[in-house]
Formats: sequence, structure tokens, C-alpha cells
Amino acid sequence: MMKNSNKYFILTIITFTLGFFYLQVAYYRSKSFPYMQEVILIILGTIATITITAALINKQSEVELEKEQRVKIFDLKSTLYIELISFIESLISKGRLEKTDLLHLEFLTHKISIVASYEVLTQYTKFIDTIKKISDDSQISPMESDKISMSLSELCGKIRYDLIQREKQFSGSVEKLLTKNIKKF
Repeated sequence: MMKNSNKYFILTIITFTLGFFYLQVAYYRSKSFPYMQEVILIILGTIATITITAALINKQSEVELEKEQRVKIFDLKSTLYIELISFIESLISKGRLEKTDLLHLEFLTHKISIVASYEVLTQYTKFIDTIKKISDDSQISPMESDKISMSLSELCGKIRYDLIQREKQFSGSVEKLLTKNIKKF
């Protein structure tokens, strides 16, 4: 499907070309009336100006909408990633991992899966594996805390890249990765 700006561009070219040929015929037929030739040139210029302006305004609108969408997605990603980091901080601070914490982490997984890039989801899977291993005894020892922090730091590297770069392609294995993350709870 063509974008609207391309449609307007093609419409401009067609209108200008057809208008040019029509007005050229009218221009030469009105040789005996120089004033009419001027009017015909004004009409041709007006038509070209209107169609070019419409194309430019449409393109500007598309760019603005895309920009707004990227800003909203960036804000959502940032909020979710910070929420995850704050939640992990609270887990490590209290020194234990309860079932409600695992449930909260599961729902964070759902939220993150909506906006995260494939690389973040891949690293998040490894992070969930680390949390799952630690959750067996419900206590978080200093050594386990270090493992969580190390895994979280690797995840933060991917998160940082995700916030800075736009994902270039969508991978079909994202759904498999999300399912795998949820099955860990």
C-alpha cells in the first residue's frame, strides 16, 4: 500500500502534466488574447502550487505522527524497564523471593513483551532463568544477589541499546521466547 505522500506526489505529476498539456493548447489558441494567456499561466501555477503544498503538508503530518508514536513507545519502554529494575532492587533489599513476587515478575514479563526488542527478550530469558534458580529456596543470599545483579547488568546493556536504537526487523521467534519466559513461573 502506498503512503499518502506518494499518492499526492503521483497526483501532482499527473495533474501538472495533464493541466500543462490542456493549458498549453488553450494558451496557443488564445494567442490573439495575451491577457487570456496570462490567466492560463496563473491557473497552471495555482494548480501546481496547491498540489505540491498538499503533498508537503501530508508528508509533514505523517512524520509528526510517526515521531509521536516513537516518543510514546520510548516512554513506555523506559517506564517498564525502570519498573523492572526497581522491582529487582526491592527483591534484593528484602532478601527473599515470595510467590507474590514471582507473580509480579510474571506480569512484568507480559508488559515488557509488548514493547521489548528481540535482543532484550533473549537476554530477559536468561535473566528469568537466573531468578528461577534462585527462587527454589525463597531466600536470596549475598552470592545469589550478585548473580541477579550480574544477570541484570547484562540485561541492562540490551535495554540501553533497545532504547537508543530502533529495531530493524521483526523475528518470528519472539512469540516462542515469550512463551518460554512465562513457562518458567
